[in-house]
Amino acid sequence: MLQPLLHDLVSTVMAPASALSGADGQIRPSGVQGLFRADRRVLSQARLLIDGFEPEAVGHAPAGPGRTRFVSLARRLGDPGPDPTVRLDRVREVSPHGMSERVEIVSTASVPVTATVTVELACDFAATDAVKSGRATDLPVPAALDGQGRLSWRSADTQVTVTGAGAQARPGDEPRLSWEISLAPRARTTLAWQLAVEDPDAAVVPATGSLEWSPPRAAAADRRITRLLDQSLADLSSLRLAEPAAPGDTFLGAGVPWFLTLFGRDSIWAARMLLPLGTELAAGTLRVLARRQGERLDRDSGEAPGKIMHELRRNAFALPQEGKRVLAAYYGTIDATPLWISLLHDAWRWGMPEEEVEALLPHLGAALGWLAEHADPDGDGFLEYIDASGRGLANQGWKDSGDSIRFHDGRLAEPPIALAEVQGYAHQAALHGAALLDAFGRPGADRWREYAAALAVRFRAAFWVDGAQGPFPALALDRDKRPVNALTSNIGHLLGTGLLTKEESAQVAALLAEPSMAEGFGLRTMSSCEEGFSPLSYHCGSIWPHDTAIVIAALAGEGFDEQAATLAEGLLAAAESFDYRLPELYGGDARHQVGRPVAYPAACRPQAWSAAAAVTIAHVALGLYPDVPAGRTLLRPLAGAPLGALTVGGLRVAGGDVEVSVAHDGTATVTGLPSGLRLVHER
Repeated sequence: MLQPLLHDLVSTVMAPASALSGADGQIRPSGVQGLFRADRRVLSQARLLIDGFEPEAVGHAPAGPGRTRFVSLARRLGDPGPDPTVRLDRVREVSPHGMSERVEIVSTASVPVTATVTVELACDFAATDAVKSGRATDLPVPAALDGQGRLSWRSADTQVTVTGAGAQARPGDEPRLSWEISLAPRARTTLAWQLAVEDPDAAVVPATGSLEWSPPRAAAADRRITRLLDQSLADLSSLRLAEPAAPGDTFLGAGVPWFLTLFGRDSIWAARMLLPLGTELAAGTLRVLARRQGERLDRDSGEAPGKIMHELRRNAFALPQEGKRVLAAYYGTIDATPLWISLLHDAWRWGMPEEEVEALLPHLGAALGWLAEHADPDGDGFLEYIDASGRGLANQGWKDSGDSIRFHDGRLAEPPIALAEVQGYAHQAALHGAALLDAFGRPGADRWREYAAALAVRFRAAFWVDGAQGPFPALALDRDKRPVNALTSNIGHLLGTGLLTKEESAQVAALLAEPSMAEGFGLRTMSSCEEGFSPLSYHCGSIWPHDTAIVIAALAGEGFDEQAATLAEGLLAAAESFDYRLPELYGGDARHQVGRPVAYPAACRPQAWSAAAAVTIAHVALGLYPDVPAGRTLLRPLAGAPLGALTVGGLRVAGGDVEVSVAHDGTATVTGLPSGLRLVHER
């Protein structure tokens, strides 16, 4: 079975619902098109016809969070001649509980226009993982007539109802809504229909309350920055989710259509990247994951005491590439736990209220306990993973495809696998945990500083290998403790974790700037010099915006401003090509060869951490790094303002509304810092 392609579809999202259609707005009964809600396809067809013909599409555009406008023509109607005189604007709006469409028909013809407008509908209740795998074979469910202009479909736990105001409803195996319209010359009319879903067993629900972050006020010499921020934040606002038992604790669903649910790693990274806009999203994400923190050892789910989960689903779901099924609550991740610790630490530094931080300290203790007792099953001093159940993910870092961990010659590494960047996360988490323990008067901080120091020594001895451009950290260690000697973007995640010396960091930064890594529209996941490289491989040569953004922030934090700016410019160029909605990933082709990025055909869009990359770019350019508990804020913008003049207001530090402005010469100013915070300029 082949996974359906996504790159040419249009998504309209308001979590936990998302609609995917063709560029003409038609939802056809093929591939992945449809309306999905909480791991279920609740509409598999919505095809608009006029007198039995599909209108001809001429364009589409987003119309705000959860809304898309599709423009088409009915050239068989109206006046003869080259200019169209009957136009249709189909405005789709997705809500957390369904979808509605408004069809505006405008005639500029000199003669009356009469027609029959029909919407052909279908519902198959297919599971999302079955659709993703290409094996969805569910037949449409017959529709029942449920009143005037009203159709309904039912499954064991879900009901879908469609209502068309003023429409004739036809039930059965080929359900549809129909309207007879009659327009006088130069007249217009509007038709409307709505779909509602009742699904009491969904694992996730829409977030309640106001937005958890401050919408920034941005002005930039490079207008790509403001356009990317605007679209990305609109997308992020449509990805907000919560659990039914705690609707006030918001997290971000990972992406559309496959990952619109809680993902430990993805939700943590997205919240961490949005910290400059407030700590509320981080706090909600931390609490949701803390409530599901592991309590016991479970071979099937990968659960372990203190471990942060990977993925939440309504039912057991399939891994189509590997022919396996895992449980609805799945813990197959090696990195979510140290990343949770660092999110708690960073949110504290940005001003998360101390009482909220303190309430999570027992979960911090449990997460550190997992590092000490369960993350290193063979006792060699490194975090490592293996799918003990044989039913879960073979690879459990962020590059979790089955073929992502390769040697220089292209051979696949055998598990257990210890990933390079995960050792960096663990080192940073140990130091962050120690800082929190000290600050809140809890014991054990020295133990974790010693853990970090010893890990750095072990890493230096075991991971560094020689390459054509000099030494570098290997991607991983395999089951025989051999360094997996491919040059990859993973090493960029080591910067800023404290695991590397100053000299080692400089070497890593230089390698990341080599053409084999950085000649595309961002940072390649694997060097083009590796035998396993392919620009359209999921993890072995493609470019992931979030991966690039993490490395941009790490480079800037270590003072490698030129390299950070080069990668940021690559993402901005890519954003322009994708109408400022960065996809999950795209091709790693060289910029001089393709001119614009090549779409990865199965990439999700929007994707939370890809959208959050926009905030990282702006934040790095501004260079505001608060430490609220210490009473100081560091100001270190990129040297020489390589991304141009930039002003952003609405940044949040300890709840205060802060504005940072960087001039063309790199001079930076800050206004609005809360009292008690000393500003430190670093240059």
